[in-house]
Amino acid sequence: MHADRTKETKTQASTQSGHLPVNQTRTGVSGVHYEIFVRSFADSNGDGIGDLNGITGKLDYLKDLGVSAIWLMPISPSPTYHKYDVTDYYGIEPEYGTLDDFKRLITEAHKRGIAVIIDLVLHHTSIRHPWFQEAAKGPDNPYWNYYKWLRPDEIKRRRLATRDITADSGEKNPWHSVAGATYPEKYYGMFWSGMPDLNFDYRPLREEVFAIARYWLNEIGVDGFRLDAARHLYREAEEPKNHEFWQEFGRVVEAAKPGAYTVGEVWTRPEHIAPYFRGLKANFNFDLQLMIAEIVGQENDTEDLVEYLTYVHNTFATVNPEFIDALLLSNHDQNRIGSLLKGNLTHLKVAANLLLTLPGLPYLYYGEEIGMLGMKPDETIREPFLWDVRANDTQRTRWRRGKYSTSQTVRPLAQQQSDPDSLFNHYKRLIHYRNSHPVLNDNLSRLVTTGIRQKGIIAFSRQRPSGGPCVLIIHNLTKKPIEVVFSPSEDWCRCVVFETIPGSSFVGDRVTVPGYGCVIVE
Repeated sequence: MHADRTKETKTQASTQSGHLPVNQTRTGVSGVHYEIFVRSFADSNGDGIGDLNGITGKLDYLKDLGVSAIWLMPISPSPTYHKYDVTDYYGIEPEYGTLDDFKRLITEAHKRGIAVIIDLVLHHTSIRHPWFQEAAKGPDNPYWNYYKWLRPDEIKRRRLATRDITADSGEKNPWHSVAGATYPEKYYGMFWSGMPDLNFDYRPLREEVFAIARYWLNEIGVDGFRLDAARHLYREAEEPKNHEFWQEFGRVVEAAKPGAYTVGEVWTRPEHIAPYFRGLKANFNFDLQLMIAEIVGQENDTEDLVEYLTYVHNTFATVNPEFIDALLLSNHDQNRIGSLLKGNLTHLKVAANLLLTLPGLPYLYYGEEIGMLGMKPDETIREPFLWDVRANDTQRTRWRRGKYSTSQTVRPLAQQQSDPDSLFNHYKRLIHYRNSHPVLNDNLSRLVTTGIRQKGIIAFSRQRPSGGPCVLIIHNLTKKPIEVVFSPSEDWCRCVVFETIPGSSFVGDRVTVPGYGCVIVE
């Protein structure tokens, strides 16, 4: 049960896993991150299941694409295909490889200037975790208080028997009985009976969690964590306790590995997300993700994206001026952007334009760069990556057959790499230009509103926190060229320095943006 890890784990620099270049130590401050579901990405040993060595073998691909960090969905032992119910916080899922495989992945990633971030699932464990196996023996067990237990009469008296179904959990009856138990208490499992919630009011449990974080940062050498269900450690009525815990967690992480990155899964209104920036460096902007899909599909900024982001960023800045807004088009819990935009290649390129030029830290979900498709349930938004047509694809995983993403519905990577007009090459050009630009690549650079207000156009400027020159970005959401007239606040604009589609022109106080194009003006 690793109860002794708290004493064992020391704050020490890892000597085994290699080191990132100096300019990469503050993970998340620059660059583009890439989310990987290990099971679906690349199979190195022919068993049909993606693995850590498969990812190591694709690091040159990821380097070529231009990503600065990879986020691995859970890699610890677990009885489920998705691994979000952990049975050993210190181990590696055998289907994925060994601890030595993972250390080699980190070493090879760091050689290429790529950081490695892992999914840390602290909200709950598996019912098969030794902690819960012990706790389930009864109230006198030392691990009983690692979890949340109530008697049925207490659940009824406090009106806690049911919860509203939410976007992140369909569990209406969250209190569960242990099979064969002789005691009346039930345990709380917000997501389902196989995932009992941990009790963060219990100090020994907190210390165990902090020891786990130190272990992965210092002994193994990871560069940070994505924190699953960060908003749900406590019930909504006790949300200030969430903020307090993540502040303490943030201090532990920073002390263990200065500059280590943390990003939270917190889906709520901006004013309720803001307090999480006291402890976490970044949080995902899920509302923006939904907004981008709608705007691009309609070819019209019906949501006033810049006004929304201005409000969001001002709200975050009141709590932490160095907040990082984590941007995404889709992830492992949401319908893929490829399907939301019906596989429309031009719309997918416009969505990519927005993702990679808006202020914040962009995340690509594996396969997004080739237009992979997928709609709920979860298994079908986590389908195998298409490296090549099936006959030639020795590394395509086979844990399930693709329903949405097949060689017939999505052009595999090998076909797209040789096509200059492919979605893959569109992403690659954008990412490399972004990486080369001091303002665009600064994930702390801030949004500056413009005086440009034209239908079919999204325009905004960005500026680094320290000041200096602005850069103007203009997106044409429509198929026709649009002549965009500058307002007096854009009198500093002199020339187009980048275009996603040839054909832009800059004359006097205006710029013509090709249909579905994006131009960057300095």
